[in-house]
Amino acid sequence: MKERLKTATLVMLVLGSLVQSYFLIYRLPGSDSVVRAENSYIKTETMGPEEKAENLIYPKKILIHLGDNKHTVFYPDQMFYELVYNRLKGREFDSFQRRKVNNMDWSKLRSSSKGIELSFGSGMPVTLLQKVMQIKPDSLFDGESIHKMWLYSIDGEPKVHALFFSTEGDVVYEAAQVDLTIQDIHQLVDFGKDWVPYTMQEENSLYIPEEPVGMVSMVLPIGMYTVEQMQRSLFFDPSITRNIRERDGSEIYTDSKRSLQVDEGQNWMNFTDPAAPPSGESSPGKDVLSAIEFVNQHGGWNGGYRLSQSKDNKDRTLVEFQQYHRGYPILNTLDFNYGIMKLELQNGTVTSYERSLLYIETEEQKKKIVNLPVGDELREQLDILSKSMKIVDLEPAYLPYITETGLWLKPVWAVQLQNGSMKALE
Repeated sequence: MKERLKTATLVMLVLGSLVQSYFLIYRLPGSDSVVRAENSYIKTETMGPEEKAENLIYPKKILIHLGDNKHTVFYPDQMFYELVYNRLKGREFDSFQRRKVNNMDWSKLRSSSKGIELSFGSGMPVTLLQKVMQIKPDSLFDGESIHKMWLYSIDGEPKVHALFFSTEGDVVYEAAQVDLTIQDIHQLVDFGKDWVPYTMQEENSLYIPEEPVGMVSMVLPIGMYTVEQMQRSLFFDPSITRNIRERDGSEIYTDSKRSLQVDEGQNWMNFTDPAAPPSGESSPGKDVLSAIEFVNQHGGWNGGYRLSQSKDNKDRTLVEFQQYHRGYPILNTLDFNYGIMKLELQNGTVTSYERSLLYIETEEQKKKIVNLPVGDELREQLDILSKSMKIVDLEPAYLPYITETGLWLKPVWAVQLQNGSMKALE
């Protein structure tokens, strides 16, 4: 009888332990099986492929300084761009020293010394650049954002200088330890010897090509994400959303917390979640990674993109991704919103998400080579524009137009203005 009681007691203890384990695993807060908090990024309907952060972080162009006031420019997807960038990504940079920008004669250095200049546009957080380049952690440097990286050698000196220019404007960091030799720099610079020659204008530091710059004009088939797809992607329960039509013709879909505004004329959407609770400490680098994860889980990427902006705005971070095709940016214009994704984050949580509902297919149609204006013709256009606007940069780009057969990408020169906006030269 005692043995039976012991056995029964043991069975009850085992069953009780199993029941307790079940509730611990499946019911307590923090368990993976519990429905996640509403502000977490849950994988939803897939409309485009996901993308890794490393594939979105790269320079908008690489300037090659050949010495004797000779220069050239490489753009993404060009063979020499890839060769130079891939080699630099494998080299180490360590022991950073902070300097003032105005302590150097940059114009003289640019014209007389051989070097490589990587332009990142409006700025790249160092913590993100560390994902693609061998930049050693450094407490002095890690919190910065840089807008360009410059590697050069000076005749008679045995070392390579590696400078990182802060977006603050008056600060530059030099890596005291660089895994590059003077021969390495000269070999990379030599890739530009037979490329299109560029002349730098001293008054505005713009680089003007002196020989033809060819781009491919083309038409690409397009598709469009439906409102239903976006609702399934962005709302936790699309069945409870209600529709509101605005006077300007746009449609708003809301579940009383979040809203999805669709401009049918522009095929543009703006999703806002103002009630998203803060999730903790953040930084521009972390916020960019959160933005990439959000796009991965809520629509995906409809083509190639580059991180073009990561900007602090008080307690918020503005993140922008620029769409590229054949290595050139597709411009977003007032007449046609396309070519960018914009996100706003607060403490690592996305509170605003804007993008086009249009997407392009990969098959290119009606292709032809177009030569952009160069030399004096281009200088004349820039001189006219500079009388009314402050120009800070120049690059080839695509101007998009909707046609009956798809999206026409027209090759143009685009200038960046002092306020950060882009304008096509036509």
